[in-house]
Amino acid sequence: MTGQQCARVQGISLGFLAGYVDTLGFLALFGLFTAHVTGNFILIGAALADPGSMPVLLKFLAFPAFIAGVAAARLLVAAYEARKAKALRPALLLELALLAAFMGAGLVATPVASAGEAWAMASGLLGAAAMGAHSATSRLLLGHLAPTSMMTGNVTQMVIDGVDWLRGGREAGLRARLAKFAWPLLAFAAGCVIAAFGFHGFGFVALVVPLLILVVLIVLGEPDVYV
Repeated sequence: MTGQQCARVQGISLGFLAGYVDTLGFLALFGLFTAHVTGNFILIGAALADPGSMPVLLKFLAFPAFIAGVAAARLLVAAYEARKAKALRPALLLELALLAAFMGAGLVATPVASAGEAWAMASGLLGAAAMGAHSATSRLLLGHLAPTSMMTGNVTQMVIDGVDWLRGGREAGLRARLAKFAWPLLAFAAGCVIAAFGFHGFGFVALVVPLLILVVLIVLGEPDVYV
């Protein structure tokens, strides 16, 4: 597999994974966004204004959990870089372990009656930490990809490039850039839809899908050169 093909697989896979995990966490844990810090801030504000509208403690704690995931990934990557070793596989393994723990805690918590239950909270915090590691890995090691967990920037760039294309712009790389941002966006949307059906059909067991995706990416590894 060429570096370009590997990058395409990584972008699609990680975009799908982020949409999938965020949607499943939202459905399973009463509106928790595991990968979307901005969304949790909005829900916290709404809950503070109307305290009876939704559980808020887990959304407060998800932010430091997300930060912990980012910090753990950063420390792991720094340790490997200090030894001049590739860090992508270890970083993906960290995310895999946290997602597996998210699923395990969720299964113990099932049926989840309240987001305030101990195992439900543990599940949500582990999911947020996993997606913190996901975001850090993307920023630190996969800068050649479009963002895979936050789609607002992708949509903005695609619209800008699309307008330029319609205006007759044919600059070198415009088409490639459109594809670079489009594939993770489409994959994220597909992940959201499939996760909704997966959770309603299988509960937390549906997290097997992103776990398998990470296993494939770990086996795939990182090419020496991206072109």
